[in-house]
Amino acid sequence: MVKQFAERFEVTHQFTELDELLANAKPDVVHITTPPQSHYRLAKMCLSYGAHVYVEKPFTVTVAEAEDLISTAQNSNLRITVGHDDQFSHAARQMRSLVATGYLGGPPAHIESHYGYDLVSSPYAKALLGDRDHWVRHLPGGLLQNTISHGIARIAEFLPSDKPTVVVNAFVSPQLRRRSEGHIFDELRVIINANDEVTAYFTFSSEMRPSLHQLRLYGHRNGLMLDEDQQIVLRLPGQRRKSYLEKLVSPIESGLRLVHGGVTNTGRFLRRDFHVKSGMNFLITAFYESIRSAQPLPIPYFEILRVSRIMDAIFSRIAADSGG
Repeated sequence: MVKQFAERFEVTHQFTELDELLANAKPDVVHITTPPQSHYRLAKMCLSYGAHVYVEKPFTVTVAEAEDLISTAQNSNLRITVGHDDQFSHAARQMRSLVATGYLGGPPAHIESHYGYDLVSSPYAKALLGDRDHWVRHLPGGLLQNTISHGIARIAEFLPSDKPTVVVNAFVSPQLRRRSEGHIFDELRVIINANDEVTAYFTFSSEMRPSLHQLRLYGHRNGLMLDEDQQIVLRLPGQRRKSYLEKLVSPIESGLRLVHGGVTNTGRFLRRDFHVKSGMNFLITAFYESIRSAQPLPIPYFEILRVSRIMDAIFSRIAADSGG
């Protein structure tokens, strides 16, 4: 496969061992897109050879691994980041800008993140269910550990605490139980409390339809709703109109906001600025710029660690509840 790839894209050098690649090619940056169990070992090796590292999600399997990688990068004057590209889509950046300019009336008071997953038509899910030795099955948190970090990262960005209280309920959906897949948790509900200042709900579901990928932020003045699938951000005004105006005018305004979102997306599409992985393009570009110009990282280290700690808490609770 390496040889075929090199011939197809006219790549000069090809390697089958990472240490050989690092020693001979001496790359400035390495992208790690292997299964999560190998992220820590491979990233550690890349850092030891003086390479900056982009690690696909989830960053590591445990928070201890995440802490060590970040500490190693800092001590080596190198940069490392995680592939939470959903946080840099057009809509996600628009929401972040609105929060920064004070639309919510301060920091969020409550956050809701929904992350849907299709176990029926997804080729990836079919590969998992069709292989009893699939690498996802060997992760401590299984399917959830390989999938939920995008949705957790959306919450973690806006939390005021690095160690919030986490309450967890995880279970196997009826559709998986019918397939005798009693060990793959595909339904997850999480309640997060950060110092009684901000609360959050996280929902992961393979059963819910529509299969949502949404984030809602509720402030003390207004709210915001991000729909990652439709790539729109809706403003949720905090003030209600009197009497029937709330029922007559407000629905029209909501409709106009949706139309505006569609028109904006059409304009981006016509400008060829609306490809599926625009968030990944933005994140990688920002990461490279942070290396070239010593600019702040697109994802702060405390945020990467915050996600890792929340995920550790989730999977520790699941293991305790299931006797694992």
